[in-house]
Amino acid sequence: LPFTLTDDQQRAVDEIAADLAAERPMMRLMQGEVGAGKTAVAAVVLALAVEAGAQVALMAPTELLAEQHIYAIRGLLGEMAPKSAFLTGSVGGSRRKAILAGIEDGVIRLVVGTHALIEERVRFKRLGLAIIDEQHRFGVAQRAKLGGKGHAVNVLVMTATPIPRSLGLVVRSEEHTSELQ
Repeated sequence: LPFTLTDDQQRAVDEIAADLAAERPMMRLMQGEVGAGKTAVAAVVLALAVEAGAQVALMAPTELLAEQHIYAIRGLLGEMAPKSAFLTGSVGGSRRKAILAGIEDGVIRLVVGTHALIEERVRFKRLGLAIIDEQHRFGVAQRAKLGGKGHAVNVLVMTATPIPRSLGLVVRSEEHTSELQ
């Protein structure tokens, strides 16, 4: 990164990295105000996942926000940025075909987009991490569909607005994990 992470950001990276290394899939909520560095943490974490051989999908509720994410991640990671693509409903034709082929054969390691990521035609070779920004703007089925595009996919949801439903997701995930152990 072109800067040093804050102590809180580094702690978040360390905790998420430990979750990614665990045997069970991660389900983590990262809450922080706008400008708190959630995207920087996500960039470091997705780089770790890609380095481990996984593909990463980052889904945002709007095309503008998805575009901001891909530019920010490419800027933060510089030459270390993985081969990435931007996929939204407005991407069509031969460009869309090439992106879909790159995701399916694993050449594209990071795909950032909108609801377009959960379309049937989007098939990952090895999706290991799904990052969902402003997850409260997606339905339960939509979030599950993204995570279902791989086997034992780690999920990181980000929000600046922790609403009870967001917190409930994490609690239910922890309860479910406890039942499995």
